[in-house]
Amino acid sequence: MAATASSTSASSAHDSNEFPPVTRDLPFPKSDIRVHLKDHYHAKIYTSGSPVKGRVTITTKRDVRFDSIQIVLIGNTKASFDGMSFPQEITHTFLKMVMPVPESSYPLPKVLETGETYTIPFNFVIPSQLTINACNHKRLSDQLQDHHVLLPPSMGGGWEKDDMAPRMTRVEYSVKARVLRETVSATGPRPEDTVVKKTRIMEGVHNIQVLPSTPEEPPLNITPKDRLYTMTKSKTLRKSFILSTKLGKITAEAHQPSAAVISSDGKSLVSRPSMRVSLTFDPEHPSNIASPPQITSVSGKLTAHTFFSSGTISDYPNLGEQWNTPYVTDRRGQFFTSVSLPPVSSLPEISWTQRMRNQRRDSGYGTESSSSSPPARKEKQNSPVYLTSTVDIPISLPTDKKTFVPTFHGCIASRVYTLSLSLNIGTSSEKKKKTNSRTRVSLTVPLQIAVEQPPSQGVASGLELPTFEEAQADEHLRPRVLQVMSEEMREEVERGRRNRDSWGTSPPVSSQNTGSSLATDSDGLPGYGGDVVGQGDTSRQSEEVDEDRLPGYGEVGGSAAWRRTVVADAA
Repeated sequence: MAATASSTSASSAHDSNEFPPVTRDLPFPKSDIRVHLKDHYHAKIYTSGSPVKGRVTITTKRDVRFDSIQIVLIGNTKASFDGMSFPQEITHTFLKMVMPVPESSYPLPKVLETGETYTIPFNFVIPSQLTINACNHKRLSDQLQDHHVLLPPSMGGGWEKDDMAPRMTRVEYSVKARVLRETVSATGPRPEDTVVKKTRIMEGVHNIQVLPSTPEEPPLNITPKDRLYTMTKSKTLRKSFILSTKLGKITAEAHQPSAAVISSDGKSLVSRPSMRVSLTFDPEHPSNIASPPQITSVSGKLTAHTFFSSGTISDYPNLGEQWNTPYVTDRRGQFFTSVSLPPVSSLPEISWTQRMRNQRRDSGYGTESSSSSPPARKEKQNSPVYLTSTVDIPISLPTDKKTFVPTFHGCIASRVYTLSLSLNIGTSSEKKKKTNSRTRVSLTVPLQIAVEQPPSQGVASGLELPTFEEAQADEHLRPRVLQVMSEEMREEVERGRRNRDSWGTSPPVSSQNTGSSLATDSDGLPGYGGDVVGQGDTSRQSEEVDEDRLPGYGEVGGSAAWRRTVVADAA
């Protein structure tokens, strides 16, 4: 209709009937499928435990035959690389939640009729973490899997403010509605040699922004191989310029600050961390203690490091030298960008403490040197007194300028932050005279950014969502009903006992002695393995994945080959 009106207005404008308006119906009119979210707006942010409710509406312009309708909540991580011949994009699906649509809601026959509008409601809940099978690749650290099964935040697009992510890495969450049609094709002469292929004939997508709640992690074990961080720095302190009198040596050692916790909507800072710096002043001469150095100014910046790979990441990319190994089969990338921190309003006052140096005493015993030997060279003696102090520098993040997604480690992408502080240190006299002669000491430490848990999910309210493994454990540990054994059960137990004695078998070893006799019990906890992690029917499970299943997401509860043995302490 719009094309007809446009042609008619054009012909009337030229006052000519030589070219009458042409109307042509499309052979396959476009149908419409849409995902509508309840109480949703453009800037809404979902977190762990947030409900994702809505409905799917389907309107067709012609009769469409279908076999099933699928509504899923999907989380994908995408990493792209620019190649010499063609670009490469890797997609890892870490989350796939399928809402079952009952057969009773389908029309009979399964045909979407022309002009009819079909409505299907749906309801999802953002989980607190993934299943343990979401990360089933090889890892150099067992603790890395605990990070890989945590939900990553949305990254790379959709935020109102810049999230400091490169265009090569994205983390996306979306609700997808699909209308599927099944096609059966034969793969062999036998009737059972058939393959069912599902084709998506209609699909509607609605993206959402997810900022999951994350716990605070313990401090990292920083070693000299971790070149991303500088925990200790020493500088020579002089009187005015580089060739002036040497006053001594100042050494600054940084301690890892606590996590910076942001609100669940990412708009404010809930917990402000502080960076503790231990200072040591080793004076060149004891007289320099009378005028100890002071901090004249502090400046800082926060750097976001994004790591991404075409293959699975087997170790922490921010630690060690594994990430910069030149000979690897996977294509890797690293992107970093910085933002200046707000200035420190009040400078910390340094309160120095004098300490005596432990000097070695001469015992008086030794061999006498010969008169012909040259005199020993006199070594330079340092001051027997040195000064120590500790200062706390408050840290604030510019949440009004940037969106700070939490620190996370995923199977193909990671995001970490480093905090760089520059301390301008000068002597007390220079501070009073306000001279420009000062020494700058720069430190770089890891800073974790976490997201607070919403108040509605607190433990006190009793609304905390259990994980998949906890739900299976609750089912295993639920109370049993104790009752008097019946006569039939008693006879069956006696019969089994006699059979066991006649076979000459010994009674089973209890779990408190070996810890492994219950490893194959059918009542064991799913999601954990025996002594060898990952053994069992993992290959068989991968072969049973249907064609429409997205990669990177395991079944709920884990494989039957993964179990945990509960060992009780001996009395």
